[in-house]
Amino acid sequence: MDCVFCELIREDTARWVAREAETCAFTPLTPLAPGHTLVVPITHFTDVFDTPPEVLAASMRLVQRVAAAMRTALDASGVNILSAGGPGSQQSVPHLHFHVVPRWVDDGISTWPTGQSRHCPIGDPRTRLAAALNRDHTQHHRS
Repeated sequence: MDCVFCELIREDTARWVAREAETCAFTPLTPLAPGHTLVVPITHFTDVFDTPPEVLAASMRLVQRVAAAMRTALDASGVNILSAGGPGSQQSVPHLHFHVVPRWVDDGISTWPTGQSRHCPIGDPRTRLAAALNRDHTQHHRS
């Protein structure tokens, strides 16, 4: 497999912030802000769609710990947590990862989209999502 994150983990060449049993955190080569950190599962999963719930939970626990450390160690007043999954999302590395970006008032960056999607789905998106979640929940409890 040719995955840059798997290679960093395997060869122990990342700029480590934390390493745990299921997840790790390191700084990217081009940070958006001082202290910008990536949280990544150690086992390769492409995105949120193929990652087991327990690995997602472990990843989010580390995301929360990193965010808290940003408040205390860097005096950040907030954080942005960013992740992209799938071909339509602009995911740049096909290994699940969460960007934890420390933020300060008037720091000069914007991480929130400024436009709206031009995609027009058939039907009401809220109704379709609620129905899909209800089906998924019902099927999950039958198993």
